[in-house]
Amino acid sequence: MKIGVDGGGTKTELILLDESGAVISHHLAPGCNPSIAGPEAARQTLHDALSFLLAKLPATTPATPITRTVLCMAGAPAFWREVGASLQSHGRVDTFDDSVPVLELAAAGSPGIALHGGTGSFIAARAPDGVLHYAGGLGWRFGDPGSGYDLGRRTIARALLELQGWQLQTRLTTILRNHTGLTDSRAITRFFYQHAEPNRQIAALAPAVLRLASEGDPAAHQIVVESCTDLLRLSEAVLTKLFAGWHLDRIPAGVSGPVLSHPAALAAMQGRSSLTLRPLPEAPIEGIRRMLTRL
Repeated sequence: MKIGVDGGGTKTELILLDESGAVISHHLAPGCNPSIAGPEAARQTLHDALSFLLAKLPATTPATPITRTVLCMAGAPAFWREVGASLQSHGRVDTFDDSVPVLELAAAGSPGIALHGGTGSFIAARAPDGVLHYAGGLGWRFGDPGSGYDLGRRTIARALLELQGWQLQTRLTTILRNHTGLTDSRAITRFFYQHAEPNRQIAALAPAVLRLASEGDPAAHQIVVESCTDLLRLSEAVLTKLFAGWHLDRIPAGVSGPVLSHPAALAAMQGRSSLTLRPLPEAPIEGIRRMLTRL
């Protein structure tokens, strides 16, 4: 049997495959990014989740050894390599960045690139020589263009200027007021600066911004375009360095995550990139399942 783990800041998802590649056990656990939960809590979350995964096996399942475990985890790679090396009775344990499953969905082990935009964003690429590369993913404090956080941050900045009277008010002000339950620019500013989880509160504005953009709202559309374009610029820089001499439109390219897969974001990107971008509707855990069957 083989185990696959997708460990992020929000949730940890695990699957157990039999020798045919079929999923025979599945488990969801809390997030285990050590940068958020702390190293010891992250370690314990993984150990507990692995125990729950195996405990869910039907009683009729014959005793079969685990030959391979793949951990695709958010947070410090060195930490997860140490954790992986400590696992007992889990066969060969390999650790990867949490961007790798998305790249698997986009390119299936071949050279290619994947752009992901959820709460945060990142770019993963496999060069022609097979080496994996990671770009962006700097976290909510430093931007992450094309992410829910970045859409929310840009929306708040624009709407606060509107509330101060320096720009014409748009529907962005309405969604900000609805989100916070406040009307005054100073009170709204304090709300975000004093909140225990400002990153989640800011990113939570993204669905409303994307909805407005899809309805043709000019201000929301501009925010989506600007945010996604910044991510595209980074992807072009990555491709220029890794795929010199290649025709960019022939490189497998996928986009994933609730932000980049949204029709408004896709429309904003497809007219501004040399890549042929393909939406990846599958969850990252499906990428891990494919990795396990291919490895």
